[in-house]
Amino acid sequence: MTEKSAIMEFFDYFSKLFGERWPALLESLKGDGCATELRFGEVQEPYFLDEASVFAAESLGVSPGDRVLDMCAAPGGKTLVIASKLKGEGSLQSNDRSPDRRLRLQHVIENSLPERWRSVINVTGYDGMKFGLHRKESFDKILLDAPCSSDRHVLNSPSHLEVWSAKRVKRLSVEQGALLASAADALVPGGTLVYSTCALSPLENDDVVKKILKKRPAMRLDEITEIPEGADRTECGVHILPDRAAGRGPIFCARLKKSAE
Repeated sequence: MTEKSAIMEFFDYFSKLFGERWPALLESLKGDGCATELRFGEVQEPYFLDEASVFAAESLGVSPGDRVLDMCAAPGGKTLVIASKLKGEGSLQSNDRSPDRRLRLQHVIENSLPERWRSVINVTGYDGMKFGLHRKESFDKILLDAPCSSDRHVLNSPSHLEVWSAKRVKRLSVEQGALLASAADALVPGGTLVYSTCALSPLENDDVVKKILKKRPAMRLDEITEIPEGADRTECGVHILPDRAAGRGPIFCARLKKSAE
């Protein structure tokens, strides 16, 4: 595929997906998003995270004492949100397979959290698809912020836009499904799982969730009742898009619970 045809495919793909909404959504996706400052002490470094990403992490409902897995944790913003809910009680495994991203994750944890909160965090570099095999039913709460198309980043990066393809979206959806199956298997009965992406396409969002509900009958949707103003409810979750949510997003998140039986 030539660079020109890849760019044309990107715009055609999302134009068909969003219809009359696409021009306004396209304009809202250009440039930086709507970030809020996370600061957990006077001597700690602030961290800036999209408000929609904060919402996704908070939707996990973490409480002190929980055993939590942040399966694809780098660069670390959602780990900070989770740690702030644990308040140094319980455990948090912040995992990322990439060594480079893991270095950034460790820097964020060490410089943005109080020492007591850091003490319960274990940074690891495992393949997320293997948690369900090696850590079966080990975590009370799991956040899977899955690697995705990152369409806002693609749109604002000419080099990435020039190689975008619908085939990549489909390939990523398969990987996301494998990660979500692993997360479901690593969750204790009665536990809670949040699946999130920053993708626009339902192939990476609702469709991934619907497949796991069929493959893992113990999993069920747990509706997120309070959502940000301007967010859209989807078949399985919530999609926060910047054209209607005051610059926030894009973030999709769905919450699932595992049957206690």
